[in-house]
Amino acid sequence: MALEFQSLSDEDLARQSQGGSLAAFEELVGRFENRIYAFVFQCCGHETDAREATQDTFVRAFEAIGRFDVRRPFAPWLFAIARRQGVDRFRARIPGEGQSAPERFDEDDPAELLARREEARELWGRARALLPAGQFQALWLRYAEDMRVAQIARVLGKTQTHVKVLLFRARRKLAAELESVPPQPALAAKGVIP
Repeated sequence: MALEFQSLSDEDLARQSQGGSLAAFEELVGRFENRIYAFVFQCCGHETDAREATQDTFVRAFEAIGRFDVRRPFAPWLFAIARRQGVDRFRARIPGEGQSAPERFDEDDPAELLARREEARELWGRARALLPAGQFQALWLRYAEDMRVAQIARVLGKTQTHVKVLLFRARRKLAAELESVPPQPALAAKGVIP
């Protein structure tokens, strides 16, 4: 991360990118690459496709940066592009060719980190298998990306009311599925499991 860009908001970096600053766009890529990859991986379920879709997301974003409205938050705009890329990859994927999610870097205690990763991976894997795509994506954007309902609505191209319904149904269905399993403390604290 370039020191000159650290204090700038995503929207400020987008504005500079619109003005032709490749360094500002590279900073945006650095800020969002892991998050976009994780989101796209959840959509398509395949590591290679997720890497390609992540790359395609940033190519498309770079091509369209001039049309981005800098008065709006940057993240939902970028995640909407990523969602389209992920959906395209998922549709093109041969059924049954999934891989497990790759591990992500964290500076916590390795044993605790491993337990949390396994716990989260299991829950997100169950959610992906159980929920329709729209419900899963809404849930991911809300809890993994910490987006507000209005931002999720922009990403999914739905109304805020529709997003609230998707989240309600997803949580209810996931809670019913996990009823016999005791809630995981970290996930219950985030509100993923009621």
